[in-house]
Amino acid sequence: MNLEMGLFQQQTMKLVMTQQLRQAISLLQYSSLELSEYIEDQALENPLLEVLESEETPFIPDAPVLWRDRDESGVENGAESFLEQIKESRTDLTTILFEQLQHLNSDKATHDHITYLIYNLNEQGYLQVDVDKAVNEGSMTESQFHKALFHLQGMEPIGVGARSLAESLLIQMREHPEEFELAETIVEFYLQPFAEKKWKALSEELQVTMKELQDVHDYIQQFNPWPTQGMGGEQPRFITPDVYVVREDDQWRVQLNDESLPRIRLNRQYRNLLEQKNTENKEAFDYAHQKYKQLVWLLKSIDQRQQTVRLVTEAIVDYQQQFFDTGNLRPMTLRHIAEMAGVHESTVSRTTTSKYIQTPRGCFELKAFFSKGLQRAVGEDTSATVLKQSIREWIEEEDKCKPLSDQKITDRFQSEQGIKVSRRAVAKYRDELKIPASSKRKRFA
Repeated sequence: MNLEMGLFQQQTMKLVMTQQLRQAISLLQYSSLELSEYIEDQALENPLLEVLESEETPFIPDAPVLWRDRDESGVENGAESFLEQIKESRTDLTTILFEQLQHLNSDKATHDHITYLIYNLNEQGYLQVDVDKAVNEGSMTESQFHKALFHLQGMEPIGVGARSLAESLLIQMREHPEEFELAETIVEFYLQPFAEKKWKALSEELQVTMKELQDVHDYIQQFNPWPTQGMGGEQPRFITPDVYVVREDDQWRVQLNDESLPRIRLNRQYRNLLEQKNTENKEAFDYAHQKYKQLVWLLKSIDQRQQTVRLVTEAIVDYQQQFFDTGNLRPMTLRHIAEMAGVHESTVSRTTTSKYIQTPRGCFELKAFFSKGLQRAVGEDTSATVLKQSIREWIEEEDKCKPLSDQKITDRFQSEQGIKVSRRAVAKYRDELKIPASSKRKRFA
């Protein structure tokens, strides 16, 4: 073995992920909204890139994403999307409470104490400070704290200012026209075991029947555990479909939603600089030429993204024609679509991330069409989505006094549909549907 030190030349081959390749991969997994934001960011960095809003040019189905040299007169004057005309009805909780505070006949000290409590409410309307902390931070006594809390809990929405779920429910119950003493007792002292359906022990301790406990359960259901639900919070996010599926000539066609993307064109002011090489200002020419290359690569990456989205979506539509015709979803994996589209499974995964498809049956995320198959005794495999639909239907039709257990659902799949599925899988699907276990669904009357 030669252990001498020296400089030697050696040829090797290795894969290098360039910056352009990283950009193309990132664009592929971007949603339409994220891609639009990315283009806007690139326009700030690249002076050659000029962005036109999608509404400023007419929509041409399946048009390539290239720059346009047309006049910006594609939209009528004063035209506005109907979605922009919808007024925002959500109001901040703090604003609502301060409006009520202005009409409250109280002294300045109480007004300041209530203000302190309002600023210490969380998004659900629960108070996040106790007496000791309020006394130390809010410059108030215990009696002043309880007085301010009394006024706060008397405001709307009913239940605001509570320090726990039990207190919020009690406030709502006491404002209810019907008085239910047993329900108030259970909420105040036995809420946790009652929620866990430990009704047999409660029945013996409180000397009441299971029918009475069931009545308490039905009574509590009408109250809101989050009194501020639907008020304030984050603004709603609207889904923009990336592709559309339409029926043409008895066949399903895929159309890209290029309209949701901003139009890109070369800035006219820099075009002359690129066409005429200025020897006196070579540095400016080289800079403009570099930015031009970046612009061309961005356009190629966007077009490649759109073509890949189309290719993968067409493969999904071809494979799931039964769903578009009858609503029955076939088992489908990434490998199925990768083989049909002639791409790698990772490409399919990136392409279907955060992408939505608008169909005559509704708007779905592309990943919703993927599901593992379960083998039938006779016939084709069935998907987990079909199993979930059966579980939901059976539970909706069950006898609530004798609800179906996970094992009974397992046996029913075997006897009625010839599908072998484990009890653990049924419990998993039921949890994904947010359906409680049979012990939680059981009614005693």
